[in-house]
Amino acid sequence: MSKTIAAISTPQAAGGIGIVRLSGDDAITIADGLFRPTGPTRLRDLAGYRAAHGRVAFEGKDLDECVALVFRAPKSYTGENVVELSCHGGLYVLQQVLRAALASGAVPAGPGEFTKRAFLNGKLDLTEAEAVMGIIHAQGEQGARAALTALDGALSRKMQAFCASLLGLSAQLAAWVDYPDDEIEELENGEIAETLQNVADELTGLLRRFDAGSAITQGVQTAIIGKPNVGKSALMNLLSGFGRSIVTEIAGTTRDVVEQTVRLGNLVLHLADTAGIRQTDDVVEQIGVDRAKQAGDRAGLIFAVFDLSRPLDEADEAILRLCEGRRVVGVLNKSDLPQMADLALLQEKLPLCVKLCALSGDGLQSLEQAAEALLCTNELDPTAAMLTTERQKQDAERALAAVRQAQGDLESGMTLDAVNVAIDDAIDALLSLTGEKVSDAVVDEVFSRFCVGK
Repeated sequence: MSKTIAAISTPQAAGGIGIVRLSGDDAITIADGLFRPTGPTRLRDLAGYRAAHGRVAFEGKDLDECVALVFRAPKSYTGENVVELSCHGGLYVLQQVLRAALASGAVPAGPGEFTKRAFLNGKLDLTEAEAVMGIIHAQGEQGARAALTALDGALSRKMQAFCASLLGLSAQLAAWVDYPDDEIEELENGEIAETLQNVADELTGLLRRFDAGSAITQGVQTAIIGKPNVGKSALMNLLSGFGRSIVTEIAGTTRDVVEQTVRLGNLVLHLADTAGIRQTDDVVEQIGVDRAKQAGDRAGLIFAVFDLSRPLDEADEAILRLCEGRRVVGVLNKSDLPQMADLALLQEKLPLCVKLCALSGDGLQSLEQAAEALLCTNELDPTAAMLTTERQKQDAERALAAVRQAQGDLESGMTLDAVNVAIDDAIDALLSLTGEKVSDAVVDEVFSRFCVGK
């Protein structure tokens, strides 16, 4: 018997409507004790997918006018009995309704506990559950479409197809190895190799598209680096749409990392405006410089800013060295002023460069196109299956490594039972990805990132 959980499932702020959700064996009974219908029908007498108008009351005191929606197990989001009490969206009112539900026998829901129960009750697999938060956090059309595609089961179906191929292979290999005296047809090495290669190719494609998928759904850690006074803070303010960073002509104005999440086209960027990188005797500024370098090291994307109106110097060359081997867009700022920088050198060192005036915004569309091209989101099909979380990526990498191991064992002439061990490892990784074979610790970690009420 499951405990009945309750939570406010709408944002903790004033709004036109607010919802208190209950889920569990006693959800209808508890809600029925709080709800006074306008008509004669009580909630306990309602069929599933039915609503009733009335008032929520507790200890003889009316709390609010309300519409109660009843969902009966197993045909509900969580697979349990669910009641949603839709009230006016005042935060005080919602808190009072929630307190009444808790005083009547419900317990507070933990982060993501409604969706966790949906997963545990077989309503969603783990990739579909993660897609729920993708939809909630989507900040662009591509991100929302990709999350909805995952919620519809595109990635799950892809993983199930891989598992079916490998399970069929594993079953035949195991039968042939375990029952050598029976007339079981031995698989040809070519047939085994073909199946393994098909799965390896598909997994490789998914992993190759991971960065692009993550960029539109989870966002990309993006560092704005450059020497002092090249326009880093002006770029931060342009992308943010407001004065997030202080902009002055005084070198070293920015002394710490200033962070802001923004949307650039279809990309979600977790921006870090960093201190100007240069040699300095100022202890405080040097800490900022060190943090700027650390931000660049952690970033999945770098906007390296250079001042086109001044000749390049040693500080600019140091920035170019920091960019080596990284995913970088060179931002050639102050394009409205006469050009003094060595443009050819910049384009040689940074193949992807855009001219920009951060103060006026001229060139912003070029920056957007360059970033999307670098992250390959301009070629991404949001309706296709994709990996969007680090957990999914790690399981896919484990599966691919196991398939590669099986291929290597087969090519080197090892016994088929050794090949099958690697195939079983690949199957385990794929089942972990969908949540069919995953530890409680992993499940708890996934849902700990959810908001309360979902």
